[in-house]
Parts: sequence; C-alpha cells; structure tokens
Amino acid sequence: MSKPYLHVAAALIENTQQQFLLASRPHDKSWAGWWELPGGKIEVNETPLEAVVRELEEELGIQVTAVTPWVVYEHEYPNTRVQLHFCRVTAWQGTPRGMEGQELGWFSAEEALKGPLQLLPAAFPPLRWSQLPTRYVLTDLRNPDHVDDWLAQLTQAHSRGSDMMVQFREAEWQQRAEQSPREAETLAAAWQACLTTCRQLGIPCVVNSRHPQAWWAEADGVQLRAIDAAQYAAQVAEPLKSDVAHADPVLPIPSHVKVGVSVHNEAELAAAQRLNAQFVVIGHVLPTPSHPNQTPLEWSGFQALAQAAQRPAYAIGGQNSDSLATAFASGAHGVAGRSQLLESL
Repeated sequence: MSKPYLHVAAALIENTQQQFLLASRPHDKSWAGWWELPGGKIEVNETPLEAVVRELEEELGIQVTAVTPWVVYEHEYPNTRVQLHFCRVTAWQGTPRGMEGQELGWFSAEEALKGPLQLLPAAFPPLRWSQLPTRYVLTDLRNPDHVDDWLAQLTQAHSRGSDMMVQFREAEWQQRAEQSPREAETLAAAWQACLTTCRQLGIPCVVNSRHPQAWWAEADGVQLRAIDAAQYAAQVAEPLKSDVAHADPVLPIPSHVKVGVSVHNEAELAAAQRLNAQFVVIGHVLPTPSHPNQTPLEWSGFQALAQAAQRPAYAIGGQNSDSLATAFASGAHGVAGRSQLLESL
C-alpha cells in the first residue's frame, strides 16, 4: 500500500542575530511536541511562496514581506512521504506568536542541531544547510607572484563582514605542477598559504578534486569536478543515505570533510545525488569569458536543476554580489565565482 504524498511549504525565518524561528507541534497533531520549521500544506493551485505567506499569517500572525525559494527536498516518514519546499523569509511585519497554541523559540542552527530540542527528522537537513555561506569564492592565483595580493584581498573582504567560503582551484597551475617539481613546490606552498589564511579568518576552505588527494583531508571540503563525481558515483551500488557524501572506499576523505559537486546537466546532478553531496555548483549560468563557446544555462536552466537537486545549489558563471538577489529568486543558496565575485565583496 503506497503512502500518502504531501506537498508542504516550510520557512526558514531568520532574524538579525542569525537565529531561526522554530515552533513546537500542537498537541492535537501527529508528532505532538516535536519542533519544526513553521509552514504547512500547499493548497491546490497555490505556489510554495503563496503557501508560506498564507501559513505564516495563519500560524504566527505575521505578514511576510520578503521570501525566496530555496531547497526542494523529499523526506519519508513512517506513514507519509513529504515533498518540502523550503523557503527563506528575511522580512515580515508583526511579532510572531503561536496562533495555534504552539510554543515558539529563536535558535541558531548550531543550538537547534546540538541542543535539547526534539527536532522533526526533516528539520535537520535545512538547518545544516543554512550554515553554508552564501558566497563561494574560487581562487585566482595563477602563479606565486599573485598569492599575497589575492590573500590580502580576501582578508579585506572578510573584514567587511562578507559571508563566504573559499575553493582552492588552480587547474592550469596544477597541470604545470605535474610536469615541473618547481611548479609543484610553489603550488603546494600556495595551497598552504590559502589554507592558513582561511583558518585564521574562520573561512571554510574547500579544495578542488583536480588537486592531490593528500590535500583533501586537510581541507574543510572537496569540490568534485563532474568527471570525478561520475567516476565515484559509478562505484556506489546504492545511493548513500548518510549525511556525508563519502564512505570508505568511495571517497578517500574523513567524515568531517564536506563534499560539493560541479553540475552542468541532469546526468551530472544524478551523480551528485548518488554521492549524497552536501551541495552542488550549477553553471555556467550567464555568458563568461572562460567558456566562450558554450551555451549558458540562463536562470531558467539553473532553476530547473536547482529545484531537482534536493540540496543547496550555488550559481556559477558571470556572478558577483549584485547578482545574489536574482540567484535567491531562482532558488539558489548563493553564488560562486573567481575575481569578479571577490572584487564585489
């Protein structure tokens, strides 16, 4: 007998202290007393954003003034399957109150995940995802002469309060390093300098899978190229079910290391899902000099892949901080890019 399939809109309501509003389940509903993100069922002929606005007014007595789509995620409970349309709410009018007698509380993601709250199972993934920065900066070093200046620019952007994550990706330098011991030495020094600076600033540092596997365990994450993700996914008999995208011997990295996958089409997205990547980078979205002969996805193509991803998606290709609002409206978690993005922070 098949389980009922529900479509639900749920809201991450974030205040200026980077806390999220959680609500306890009313005593007359299933999972009574458990804590969840506010929201409810999507009505017929209603969009997820419309459902969020309606539900938050009914449940919390607030009028939402700024909401964007985020991750579409499917969760299976013992008696139901639920497609959750998570949305981010950043502005509203009124003071939230429990209109249905539910208890409310503001919690940081870390507090909610590690504290005494009895969270609904489907609330764990979005709270974990919310800890990912919205700007994903790729290095643009090219040779040893540029390292100090680039890291100084990164430090300045961090001092202005920019929310970011860094990916060390130097494909051309890596290619030279495989032919020259001197290039290999300077590239390794650049990697260590980048990692050290990120550690000092508290910025997550990810390494591209083009670089030596010995570096992967040193990083906070690994960004798998699409070709590498496809090779690893082919080794997986069943899609990984855990919250990490690596289980020995699939990926040779420790469990604390996050995994992202670069995605350009549905087949590459399927590989990312099979590996249960924590996030994907989708592109290229807009025309970019690095891909002069490739047709961009445009925002419509990005949105289609992002909605199918079931995890946070970064938009890459022609992105800077000015494009962040458009990316959010298209369901992106954030934007990724090299010099143009860093310079705009």
